[in-house]
Amino acid sequence: MAEKYVPEERMLINGELVHADSGKTFDNINPATEEVLGVVADAGVAEMQRAIAASRRAFDETDWSTNHAFRKQCLIQLHEALVAEKEELRQELVDEVGTPIMVTTMAQLDMPLAESLLWPAEMIDKFPWDRQLADAEVMGVPSRRAIWKEAMGVVGSIVPWNYPFEVTINKIAQVLATGNTTVLKPAPDTPWNATRLGRLVAEKTDIPAGVFNVVTSSEHLVGEELTLSPLVDMISFTGSTVTGKRIMEKGANTMKRVFLELGGKSAAIILDDADFNAVVPMTSMVCMHAGQGCAMQTRILLPRARYDEGVELILAGMSMIPYGDPNDPNMIMGPLISEKQRDRVMGYIAKGVEEGATLALGGNRPAQLPKGWFVEPTVFTNVDNSMTIAQEEIFGPVLAVIAYDDDEHAIRIANDSQYGLSGGVFGSQDRAMGIARRIRTGSISVNGGVWYGADMPYGGYKSSGIGRQNGIEGFEQYLETKIVAWPAG
Repeated sequence: MAEKYVPEERMLINGELVHADSGKTFDNINPATEEVLGVVADAGVAEMQRAIAASRRAFDETDWSTNHAFRKQCLIQLHEALVAEKEELRQELVDEVGTPIMVTTMAQLDMPLAESLLWPAEMIDKFPWDRQLADAEVMGVPSRRAIWKEAMGVVGSIVPWNYPFEVTINKIAQVLATGNTTVLKPAPDTPWNATRLGRLVAEKTDIPAGVFNVVTSSEHLVGEELTLSPLVDMISFTGSTVTGKRIMEKGANTMKRVFLELGGKSAAIILDDADFNAVVPMTSMVCMHAGQGCAMQTRILLPRARYDEGVELILAGMSMIPYGDPNDPNMIMGPLISEKQRDRVMGYIAKGVEEGATLALGGNRPAQLPKGWFVEPTVFTNVDNSMTIAQEEIFGPVLAVIAYDDDEHAIRIANDSQYGLSGGVFGSQDRAMGIARRIRTGSISVNGGVWYGADMPYGGYKSSGIGRQNGIEGFEQYLETKIVAWPAG
């Protein structure tokens, strides 16, 4: 039975839950039914500027950035508050994201909730905030020397719609644990999980006013105020490469630090010595959450000598994928997030046919689902890696199956991409590990190994981004480094 929940329509600005100054709201739409779920505050530039100013004051005028014990206490409070409302949040995510409820037991909710706040909370005690170096004499002055790690300042946190809670909680947990303050700008497609977080911060934690703010808006340019404002020290963004480049450009004038986790076009290399019957059907996991994941392995590389065999297994697996009502626990695939995204995916499918790839499965809107933004599980064969469907991120349940001649050819194809986010290699362990070392990506799975975790620094090479989310590397990117020396003696 679906858990009832009460959505939060208000934003959190300077410790207060507020409506938009104008009184405007925008609709939150269920992508599986196309029905309006409810509304949320539709902020303008003025509200965003007020949230930024509140965040700046909280950083400059409170001890949030230096009071380690207090920060840890607050993060644990927030974790406990989220756990108490986990089932309401689960149903809320199913409704506004269109994610299958099965996926909420994994990366959409349960996995990040288990550790994303607790790991950085513990790291507050373990991290070497002050590091002493050996004494040195420079220009005749004997000096003691140290390195201090200090919070960056105000961080603009901008999150996407595909895994909104997962991205948000992993992002803000480390932002706050390192002593920064933040303004969270959720995607307009999925605002309620963020406003719920704002309500819990306000009502269930001791986090001071202004440390954490949530601003919802139907206008993406309202979020750009974070990039433009001189009061904001850093942007932490997860989303498209196009938007990431715009953030870098617009933030250059104020020397914004950036963490950018961007797009991907990941390749799965299936070696000729792999157990095809065990491995190849796993490629159908591209359909999880309708392929709306940046790390999805959407290019499948098969050895030419076993290409037909591999294609047969891929088609068999993809044709059996259950999709439909995301409330059905048997589904792993629901709708695309919006009509716009559905049409974008259909446009890529048409482009694949136009460029000469073989549409071997799917490619249509399912006739049995007249409501909702669904696309059938889709497979293209006879794909050349230069084709659009092999080079651009589709963000839908679409596989491009590419033949390769030998290991060197497979490595060249995998690396022939502007992206470098993730990937996979399947085959004999030593051989697969050797190939994995040569793939230019920020994460790679060998024989189905799972790298996910709050202690794992996730991010990409090349156009897939700058910096890392989670782990020590992610923790440190929200910190400045100060060196200090004083007379020895």
